[in-house]
Amino acid sequence: GPRGAAMARALRCLEAVFALYFLSHIPVTLLIDLQALLPAAGLHPQQLTELLQWYAATFRDPMMLQPPAWFQAFIYCEAFLQLPFFPIAAYAFMKGGCKWIRTPAIIYSTHVATTLFAILAHILFHDFSASEHLGPQTLRERLTLLSVYVPYLLIPLLILFTMLCSPQYNQVEKRKRK
Repeated sequence: GPRGAAMARALRCLEAVFALYFLSHIPVTLLIDLQALLPAAGLHPQQLTELLQWYAATFRDPMMLQPPAWFQAFIYCEAFLQLPFFPIAAYAFMKGGCKWIRTPAIIYSTHVATTLFAILAHILFHDFSASEHLGPQTLRERLTLLSVYVPYLLIPLLILFTMLCSPQYNQVEKRKRK
């Protein structure tokens, strides 16, 4: 019926958003995030190093320039667990209705949401006054930095919710009787 068609369209829109999220995450991880793991005189072109420094100064994100050990651990997870998953997930959500992506997507979104809770708590509550690099001082600066990270919590939560609640991803395949 019309309700089913509307729900199917809504799911297709969500899948497109998820595909875009995973596709866009590939260059972000490779060009920006991995710089936090590499030596400063690293493998990245000068322009990318400058972009990271501009970002860190503008949004007052010292974690990207001098990552605490726990933050580095999350970036290692991003490099070795998440990055290989990004093209696979992008493909599955572009194609749409790939039931096999359900369990990996649940694992991914739960893992990422968990890391984001720690990052967001750090942004909100950590005293950055001793940081070598400029960190957020005022509530406004903390909320501005928070706004950079929040999509990386909200979209995985939306993926999790979709995988758990969408009939498209929950229907058990009915075996055809011969």
